[in-house]
Amino acid sequence: MKPLLIPALIMLACSAPAAAKDYGQHGTLWPVIEPDLLEQIKARLTHLEATGETARINERMRQRTIARVNRPEPVAGVAHAASYRSWPFDPTISAERDIADDTGRIIIARGTRVNPLDTVPLRAPLVFLDGDDNAQLAWANAHYGKTNAKLILVRGAPLALMKARQRRFYFDQGGALVKHFGIRAVPAVVEQQGRVLRVTETPVRTGGRASS
Repeated sequence: MKPLLIPALIMLACSAPAAAKDYGQHGTLWPVIEPDLLEQIKARLTHLEATGETARINERMRQRTIARVNRPEPVAGVAHAASYRSWPFDPTISAERDIADDTGRIIIARGTRVNPLDTVPLRAPLVFLDGDDNAQLAWANAHYGKTNAKLILVRGAPLALMKARQRRFYFDQGGALVKHFGIRAVPAVVEQQGRVLRVTETPVRTGGRASS
């Protein structure tokens, strides 16, 4: 170290620490006059409760929920089949990571191609329908009425149909299944053929609005 730096370092090490000093109040201080946000919210809720508005809001929400359960939002982009269309659907997937059992032993290595149908077959056809179309409902009853096929609506009122026809109906919420299989029109049927699925769209005579 250079000789001239040593005295400077010694002086810095020995110097007394700076002391904090109160310089007093400068300028005018004003009280906070904005209302407390939590108090505003509490007052608003109290007012809604007292006027009965809370009960009315809850009832409207309940009625909307019941309406959505009875008649879910129709699946967008699905038309009535105008022509016959059929194609194979291979459900094989490629494992994105190693899959191990509870002892840590690798049972499926990353990159392995797995066909779910090899272990879990499709036990019943999946029949996609417009539940508001009488012709499609009649077609489904004629072809699958005495089978264990799963009737899946893309439009309509499943609970009302179950009550009227004494059979379970499902609904493709959000169109997840029709998107997965590439279905663009109904009625459509998904059935297993060996190690693949066969998807078929079949036109039927247009019927009136279903009564349920």
